[in-house]
Amino acid sequence: MATLIRPINFSSASIPTPPLSLKKAHRTPLLKVPQKPTSLEEAVLSLTNKFAFSNTYKSLDEAYSLVLDHCTNRNSLSLGQQIHTHIIKRYSADDLVFLNTKLVFMYGKCGSLLAAEDLFDEMYDRTIFTYNAMLGAYISNGEPRKAIELYADMRFFDILPDAHTCSCVLKACAGVEDICSGREIHGYVIKFGLFCNEIIVNSLVSMYARCNYINAAEFLFGRSGRRDVVMWNLMISAYGTTGMRKEALRVFEEMQNAAVIPSTYTFVAALQACEELLSGMQIHALVLKSGLSSDRYVANALVVMYSKCSRIDDATRVFEDMGDRDNVSWNSMLAAYVQNNLYDESLGFFREITRAGQLPDQASIISVLSACGRSGNLLNGLEIHAFALKNGMELDLQVSNTIIDMYAKCSKTSFMGSAFQRIPQKDHISWTTIIAGYVQNFCYVKALQSFREVLVQGIEIDKMMIESVLLASRGLKCISLAKEIHGYIVRRELSDIVLWNTFVDIYGESGEVDYARNIFELLEVKNVVSWTSMIACYVQNGLAYEALGLSFHMVKSGVELDSIALLSILSAAADLSALRKGKEVHGFLIRRCLHLGESIASSLVDMYASCGAVDNSYKVFNSTKDKDLVLWTSMINAYGMHGQGVTAIELFRKMEAENLRPDHIAFLALLYACSHSSLVDAGKRYFNIMQCQYDLEPWPEHYACLVDLLGRANCLEEAFELVESMKLEPTAAVWCALLGACRTHSNLEIGEKAARKLLEMDPENPGNYVLISNVYAAAGRWEDVEQVRMRMKVRGLRKDPGCSWIEVGNRVHTFITRDRSHPQSDEIYDQLSHITEKLETEEGYKAQTSYVLHNVEEEEKVKMLHGHSERLALAYGLLTTSQRTPIRVTKNLRVCGDCHTFTKLVSKLFQREIIVRDANRFHHFRDGVCSCGDFW
Repeated sequence: MATLIRPINFSSASIPTPPLSLKKAHRTPLLKVPQKPTSLEEAVLSLTNKFAFSNTYKSLDEAYSLVLDHCTNRNSLSLGQQIHTHIIKRYSADDLVFLNTKLVFMYGKCGSLLAAEDLFDEMYDRTIFTYNAMLGAYISNGEPRKAIELYADMRFFDILPDAHTCSCVLKACAGVEDICSGREIHGYVIKFGLFCNEIIVNSLVSMYARCNYINAAEFLFGRSGRRDVVMWNLMISAYGTTGMRKEALRVFEEMQNAAVIPSTYTFVAALQACEELLSGMQIHALVLKSGLSSDRYVANALVVMYSKCSRIDDATRVFEDMGDRDNVSWNSMLAAYVQNNLYDESLGFFREITRAGQLPDQASIISVLSACGRSGNLLNGLEIHAFALKNGMELDLQVSNTIIDMYAKCSKTSFMGSAFQRIPQKDHISWTTIIAGYVQNFCYVKALQSFREVLVQGIEIDKMMIESVLLASRGLKCISLAKEIHGYIVRRELSDIVLWNTFVDIYGESGEVDYARNIFELLEVKNVVSWTSMIACYVQNGLAYEALGLSFHMVKSGVELDSIALLSILSAAADLSALRKGKEVHGFLIRRCLHLGESIASSLVDMYASCGAVDNSYKVFNSTKDKDLVLWTSMINAYGMHGQGVTAIELFRKMEAENLRPDHIAFLALLYACSHSSLVDAGKRYFNIMQCQYDLEPWPEHYACLVDLLGRANCLEEAFELVESMKLEPTAAVWCALLGACRTHSNLEIGEKAARKLLEMDPENPGNYVLISNVYAAAGRWEDVEQVRMRMKVRGLRKDPGCSWIEVGNRVHTFITRDRSHPQSDEIYDQLSHITEKLETEEGYKAQTSYVLHNVEEEEKVKMLHGHSERLALAYGLLTTSQRTPIRVTKNLRVCGDCHTFTKLVSKLFQREIIVRDANRFHHFRDGVCSCGDFW
């Protein structure tokens, strides 16, 4: 592995301090110092020697003032302290107002705020200049609150602020977004006629913009008679920082029209506001024309702009043309690589930084750690961590938090925990990062333990932390915890649309549809994620009709559909077999020229297959250029659903020829296809190929498919032996497949064994009791049937009623057994009676009452068969659709044998193609023949 950090030679001579000139603009200098002093120290020495015994206080004040100015400009705190010592020795306290003010200013600029405060507090006499110096010290040292408090003291002591005071305090108000104090200053400015001061007006514009009162900033800008370049810059920056980027560029254009020459800061602010490449390139052209292309700040802004527009080559070109690069230049280019997912290039560029003799700073380390985390490059991440430790950067909170995030993305939770423990003073970002890291790595319990510690320590809780904790509750499937968090964020008013959308997802996955719907309806502003989450909630909970209805309202509300929303809508259309709705979505994709990615293409294949249009599925599959494993698997499954097992096997072989390695899901689709096409030998062969050739251990679902295949072929003993020999514990699905075969072939002995196992494993599933009851009913054991029904009643379980639906006229019509709720119910039953009578007279149809698993009279059994939901849907289809239109019916349960025969005869007598999708498979009826071969 190439080493990222090259050794840096620190033994080179330090850069000499340029000689200082202490001369003022006088013919005779106040200080006689060497003509070419080699350092500031020599000038100070000369000063102290010259005036050791002098009483010329006026000239000495000026000399001290001059040297203090140089200390301030050179940020030379130690020399300033020496001057302070000389001043104390030379002067009495009463004579120090002017120089103490200078000293306060010097200490503030040199970052020694405590010394400035101590000196200020010791002063008996303070002028407005002293207060201004202290205000400036607070602001330059990041203490705007103290600056506002000092201003309050000034007002209390009736010290009238001047223009400079107002400007400083307005800057402090902007720093903490204190709009109340800012407005008070604004009122003072108007009252005392300071509004003509351009610096004051500029400060007011800046303050209002920083406090997000953009309208007030606009008003002041519009009322200003004289707009200098600073004010234009402030307004451009104000719009840019508040997200109003188009307005920022509009002001920039107005500035050009006003013939105001842009400054460096103008171009920087305008470039920061650029969202589109064209605007950025136009500004770049103006930069070249203005001659500021060599300006470091402008060049850095150009690098960032091109990076945001994903034009990394242009960013690189600007960087390479820069003559004077600082740390910001290198870091901007490094961040550009990371933001554009060029992680290898970012690591290579980091090496270039060290080769160029630059010492990486915290920003460099943060960027390269992000690259290591996103690319999962643990080895280089460890090396960067070591570099940060060696150079004392781990103490920087942002670096430490990024180290935690890097280890989380590399799935090293132990390293992540150790890095977290090493942080001496953890902030809420540290805790948010560690909790998110645990959630990303499925350590949900540890995430919740960390959150509990946050609550104990009283640490600030933000929305990102809450979202991570919500995801932990989601991972643990703990709906009670999600409800507790729901109450917590309502009480603390921490909620926002992201959190509400997450709640809709969690409640939807937990089956709490009412909770999800209530949250969705209470949202004042719903974004595309809100709509998509609610549609997905309906789909996940079997409310496909509601999902399609909501998608209609989503489009009507003007929300742009994204790929995730389209996936959910396609899933709803598939569940309802709503072919027309599915085609509408497909048409929307074509009209919008949206790229059919693998996920969308797979969903279209599934949708068309679920709607009985397998030919359309193949058209979508065939027209997709880049086919991934999921798309191949979807198409194999589509053929399996429609009983085209041989075609599914051929497609599987083509997939293998494309050098795509099948996974567990692909084999599951293939075994399903074999099962529904009676391809017993092929199914057994591919079950073995999966293990021997591809080294894939079968899942319980694979065993369930093979058991179903053997059971349908009446190989019940072999199927039972397979279940007994399973390496895994047989699941309820395996026993259910065996029990279904026993019902079909009336094998009560094996059926009772399967029934006992099934009820042990899944006693709360009503479908299992119904299946066992049907086995007993088929054998005529009505007492056992009654016992099974009593057990259901005791447990409070109810059988799902038979339900069928049909799409007619862009609407889905639903029917349940013996249903009379439809508006055209009388017509439907008349049509059904007419069809039945015609079949009996012309085709010799006779109701097969053996399929009625109730101990009632024969006449009642015939009535029960006559009212099955699929017949009502079929009769409505014959009433309302044209002769050449296929009738597509979907049923939630398995089609009974009598209805299967009935539908075959209807297709022959009325010369209609009928497609029925039941709980097991698709049935294509044409000319009295079903595609299942009476095997389902």
